[in-house]
Amino acid sequence: MKVSIEETFIPGSCKGMLLVATPPLDDPNFDRTVVYMLEHNNDGAVGVVLNRPLGEVPPDDIARWEKYLSLPAEIFGGGPVEFDALIALALLDEPDEGAWSQIVGDLGSVDLTRDPALAASGVVSARVFRGYSGWAPLQLEDELEEGAWMVLPAEAGDVFTPHPEALWRAVLRRQGGRLAWVAEAPDDLSTN
Repeated sequence: MKVSIEETFIPGSCKGMLLVATPPLDDPNFDRTVVYMLEHNNDGAVGVVLNRPLGEVPPDDIARWEKYLSLPAEIFGGGPVEFDALIALALLDEPDEGAWSQIVGDLGSVDLTRDPALAASGVVSARVFRGYSGWAPLQLEDELEEGAWMVLPAEAGDVFTPHPEALWRAVLRRQGGRLAWVAEAPDDLSTN
């Protein structure tokens, strides 16, 4: 089974990368978050927060996807935009073209109304997000210039990590150097 999320990235685009919030980020929606970028182009940017499990079980209408959900098998808060919308990401082995929208490699967003058995020869992992994070044209570029986010490479396990509460620190630690040091910063910087 060949499964991968690595791909060549478009210069200047954050698609397929992680946005890691710099501490402290004033917006409580994004403080200490890790956002996986689904799209980033001249029309704006879209991503989902990877480290905000909501403690909600999947609704009945997507129950057939439940056995494919990575632990913790619950709904995640993808961001403050369209919080009623559900977005599912899945790592698929030999995906059916009509069942998904590729992001990078074998990772893409999947149609939750479809039968997962028909989406690919195999669903390796899946995660469902309520809402998403969105930026208007040039809004993300402005936030990057202000230093609100660090753009870092994603690893295969990031999207489906079984330890989402530790992801922010784990991503920074693996960078080494000063970024690994930032991972140890206290949640309340006034206590430092």
